[in-house]
Amino acid sequence: MPPLNIIVALAEGGRLYAALETAMAAAALGARARIFLQGEAAALLRPPIGFAGDAARLAAGQPDLAAMIEEAAITGVGLFACQSGMALAALTAPEMPPHVRTAGLVSFLADVEAGDRLLAY
Repeated sequence: MPPLNIIVALAEGGRLYAALETAMAAAALGARARIFLQGEAAALLRPPIGFAGDAARLAAGQPDLAAMIEEAAITGVGLFACQSGMALAALTAPEMPPHVRTAGLVSFLADVEAGDRLLAY
């Protein structure tokens, strides 16, 4: 399976949750998977991490957004936060989960190979 690169372009928890599910599924199938939180989406990593859909997911026996981010890291999904988005959100690297790396869109895209898949949420 070719590598999967996902850009989360809006600060909506449901989009990040869906991107995490997709990336984790790709990783389970043996693909390299990476997620880039672009612009305002970087604010989704501000503690405490969560979104309006967490209560319903927990009630249905599913993990909340914070747990999904942790599970994604365990499965090897690369998580990247936009440096410009972090500045917009007044978010610093020490505030984010330890496995999230900072990057710019150019550096993230520079690692996308010709045969890779690229999705935007």
